[in-house]
Amino acid sequence: MIQYLEKSSIFILETKNTQYVFGIDKAGYNRHLHWGDKCSANDFEYADISGENSYNSMLDEYKQEITPFGSTMYRECAIKARFSDNCREISMHFENYDMDGDILKVNFKDDYYPLRITLCYEVYEAYDIIKRTVTLENIGADNIVFDRIFSAEFSLPSEKPYTFRNTNGAWGGEFIQTDTVLDGGNLVYESRRGASNHNASPYFIAYQNADENSGDVYFASLAYSGNFKVSAGRDVYAVTRISIGMNDFDFSHTLLPGESFCAPPVYCGRARGFGEMSRNMNRFCVDCLLPKQFHDKPLPVLYNSWEATGFDVNAKHQTELAKIAAEMGVELFVMDDGWFGKRNSDRAGLGDWFVNPEKFPNGLDELIENVNRLGMDFGIWVEPEMVNPDSDLYRQHPEWTYHYAHRNADELRNQLVLNMTRSDVQTYIFNCLDELLSKHNIKYIKWDMNRPFSQTGAENLQNPQMYSYLHTMAVYNIVDKLKERYPHVQFESCASGGGRCDLGAISHYDQVWTSDNTDGIDRMTIQKGYSLLHPIKTMRAWVTDIAGINKPCSLDFRFNIAMQGSLGIGGDLTKYTEEDLEICKKNIAFYKSVRNIVQFGDLYRILDIEKDEVLCNEYVSTDKTESILFLAANGTRFYKKKCNLRFAGLDAHKTYSFTLDGIEYKKGGAYLMTVGIPIYVRGADYNRAVVLKTV
Repeated sequence: MIQYLEKSSIFILETKNTQYVFGIDKAGYNRHLHWGDKCSANDFEYADISGENSYNSMLDEYKQEITPFGSTMYRECAIKARFSDNCREISMHFENYDMDGDILKVNFKDDYYPLRITLCYEVYEAYDIIKRTVTLENIGADNIVFDRIFSAEFSLPSEKPYTFRNTNGAWGGEFIQTDTVLDGGNLVYESRRGASNHNASPYFIAYQNADENSGDVYFASLAYSGNFKVSAGRDVYAVTRISIGMNDFDFSHTLLPGESFCAPPVYCGRARGFGEMSRNMNRFCVDCLLPKQFHDKPLPVLYNSWEATGFDVNAKHQTELAKIAAEMGVELFVMDDGWFGKRNSDRAGLGDWFVNPEKFPNGLDELIENVNRLGMDFGIWVEPEMVNPDSDLYRQHPEWTYHYAHRNADELRNQLVLNMTRSDVQTYIFNCLDELLSKHNIKYIKWDMNRPFSQTGAENLQNPQMYSYLHTMAVYNIVDKLKERYPHVQFESCASGGGRCDLGAISHYDQVWTSDNTDGIDRMTIQKGYSLLHPIKTMRAWVTDIAGINKPCSLDFRFNIAMQGSLGIGGDLTKYTEEDLEICKKNIAFYKSVRNIVQFGDLYRILDIEKDEVLCNEYVSTDKTESILFLAANGTRFYKKKCNLRFAGLDAHKTYSFTLDGIEYKKGGAYLMTVGIPIYVRGADYNRAVVLKTV
């Protein structure tokens, strides 16, 4: 709900549990007033602020929805521009507003220059989420050059220091949670590599005295897969402000006369505890962000052949793997790298998206038909944004890569990055994938991206520093066009593991590859970090032969962890024993029986592997009639761990039945959540999955 108080020029945005308030003061400045519990609308007013001395101005103390560069505001700004006469100061004041249902647009104009700035808000009341972005419009006859365009600015309500939660990781160790107290100065999370998630994540989570079930938690997540920046600061007056948007470290955008630019959206909210935050975002993403073709459909159990074959693919060997996978209950068979061009290693072939005739003399359909006869759909791996110098494409079009004429091109993984800002490159990639999908019965595309950007020269652009945004939008547009033409095809976002798992990717892809690290023990930490602000349904989690080189764990243990997302299998099935195959078959059948709860239910993180030595996650159906609880521990200190396990998310007035460690229970929801039942975690490879159903 959105309300406008005309007398005071105050806007009140309300979700189910939260109120967000800002307004326009008498001087025409935007002023942030409140973000938190609901208050009486008539009580809101503007506090008088006067500069204390020449070094602490009135403007610098303002809490604002967006801060432009210039005047006597010396703190972090959200918008910075250069006008035609080289003036770099923006003086924006209120013009008018437009309100249509749950969408609010507040317009500002510069006092002299032809710049209109529109703050956009959309309220998702049922989910406790607000969408924010900013639109810039050049309404004059001269160019305006922007050096910074952030999507949103936030001011937090409390004067006490906030702790900021983000991720600190790398390839193979994505989504490792970090917590940093910001009691003064500035804190920055960013990416400069061209993708969004390997190291930090494009969001902020700020909290005080919070845990899974209590405490004020404020959060905002940027729906953008390119270079991003989150900048938080706490000033001498104890005000904590955060700006979030596209990274300005190598950025410039020229807005031509008559043009407008809309920054990537930010989705923000406030919750009671991290659990409520995650559940709100999970429901919101599934219902409102994911592509509509599959957002309400469970993702299939897939098998990927990479670990079994590497680049050595052919119809015979892939069919052998497919037969085993089908017998286990797999629904989607995916052939990974090595099927195209002269692709016998990672040194050649990228860019040549035609079927290798030596590996597939009878064409690709021979394998696809074999897979389909076994009752499975067929999927395939591609890496469209990259090219090997040893490829027909590069020999024909070396100018299609990002490059500088007088600098050597850095190769990472023996490949270069295609300049996706070029229309001819976009057309080539779209046509290659269009031909692949039109000629073959393919139901799934794994879209990979295996290196960061360098030598980002682009002669086709007036502002080459806009490459990250334009490249990202080109990827989104190609995927969207393909999904429109082939609505039966699922797309997965992969970037050398979990490098592109943000809400922008989730808005265009049906699922994401969380990490190349499929070690069951490491995955407990990785998957927790992913679950904070991302939907569980999109989290692809595989059972592979990476069983922990120094941390061995059983096949059952690996399934226990992987079943807490969208299950996949990735080991060399030809080396599995009959006992191994039976374990796979049993676990896949079990996952199918509970995957609707996992993929669409509410997640409650009960025990944390880092703090409690035991992982316990519970997924509860939306109607609270069923629940699936996973327990796992890879060794506990001092031999054993006994505790009372208290369930979560159940209906206090319903009775549930279940079996744990051979003991049958029939207890009320209130008892299970308040008193709990005793568990005895022991052994080096403890894992349990418990199904609760209402009696």
